Amino acid sequence: MDHSPLKAALADVVAIPVTPFAEDGGIDTTTHRALMRRLLDGGVRTVTPNGNTGEFYALTPDERRLVTELTVEEAAGRATVLVGVGHDVPTAVAAAEHAAEAGAAMVMVHQPVHPYIAQEGWVDYHRSIAEAVPQLGVVPYIRSPRLAGERLAELADACPNVVGVKYAVPDAARFAAFARDAGLERFVWIAGLAELYAPSYFATGATGFTSGLVNVAPAVSLDMLEALRAGDYGAAMKVWERIRRFEELRAEEQSADNVTVVKEALSALGLCRRDVRAPSRVLPEARRSEVAGLISEWSL
Repeated sequence: MDHSPLKAALADVVAIPVTPFAEDGGIDTTTHRALMRRLLDGGVRTVTPNGNTGEFYALTPDERRLVTELTVEEAAGRATVLVGVGHDVPTAVAAAEHAAEAGAAMVMVHQPVHPYIAQEGWVDYHRSIAEAVPQLGVVPYIRSPRLAGERLAELADACPNVVGVKYAVPDAARFAAFARDAGLERFVWIAGLAELYAPSYFATGATGFTSGLVNVAPAVSLDMLEALRAGDYGAAMKVWERIRRFEELRAEEQSADNVTVVKEALSALGLCRRDVRAPSRVLPEARRSEVAGLISEWSL
């Protein structure tokens, strides 16, 4: 199987769309479609439904399937769809199989949520999912600094459809070592901590980055990508400076308001309700004004 189109799609801004909720608490399908079209019209070419910015862990299985289907329908012919899957192995496999049936090209496997993760077990978990959907590209989402790069190489030896890695350990030196231990040229390396970490990760091997901010300002994220692709770190850092406070608000208190800040910005633009699901929270009033002020400077 030729994986080059999938790898090209990962070496980009990998958007993590929000999941908008209606007044009754369910998914607002009309707004979801509108937000997807806004991303696509803004130049986004790779999207990850059921990512963390989409409140993956707060959605029911039926809702996750709905989000997948809505995204694939809107993205058809315009963007590559990388569906987030996870939870226990049967649930993750079923979600991956549904993603394939719906027409997605790849799945991103969320970091296993378990108090006891053996490195061999990490390989087994991902292998079970990757082997179930050999026709799809597979992208592990790595958040643990304890995982060895050699384990990723072992997984790819068994499953050649493992084509990229979303690396989200906040340590650029650790990333550089991990990527080289796993095989720098073997995978597409995605800076999984978004724009604030993208310059440092690109300097050591990443060629794509994830983004929640792109929901609000697609052009800003794409400006950073253009600068990084050109090796113009000065220009990339100018974008970094523009978005720094917005991303810091998302990262405070161990990212307690990661999704909330994005939805607040969309609410300020009149694009989406600010509602989030527990254990997230609606942003306090004082912070709402700050978010509105920040995005007003971006000329959206």
